Amino acid sequence: MSDLDELASLNRDYVASVQNSDVKRFDEILAAEFYCSNPDKSLVDRAGFLKQTAVPVTIRNLEAHDVRIRIMGDFAIIHAATSYTLPDGKPAAGRYTDCWAKQKGRWLAVSAHVSR
Repeated sequence: MSDLDELASLNRDYVASVQNSDVKRFDEILAAEFYCSNPDKSLVDRAGFLKQTAVPVTIRNLEAHDVRIRIMGDFAIIHAATSYTLPDGKPAAGRYTDCWAKQKGRWLAVSAHVSR
């Protein structure tokens, strides 16, 4: 599998893991030094992110659009737009940027920034 194909697959897993509160999958794909900037402007480390992921989300139909994957050697940046449905049924949208590093032959997420 090419790096581009692998990162595209990991991106799909990442989005699905958010929608499904899949802490196990995140535990597999997050680097030890992972940090996330949340939409509320908080910054959480890996442990904090796994803890917040365990809480079921109230949004539905989360999808990524306009996914742009840029690979620079053993580092990659994924930019994308999102669409989802709020608990009241209204549509909503956001953006995210995820940074990935190839460590010991594996792509791992090292950073995320989410905006809504």
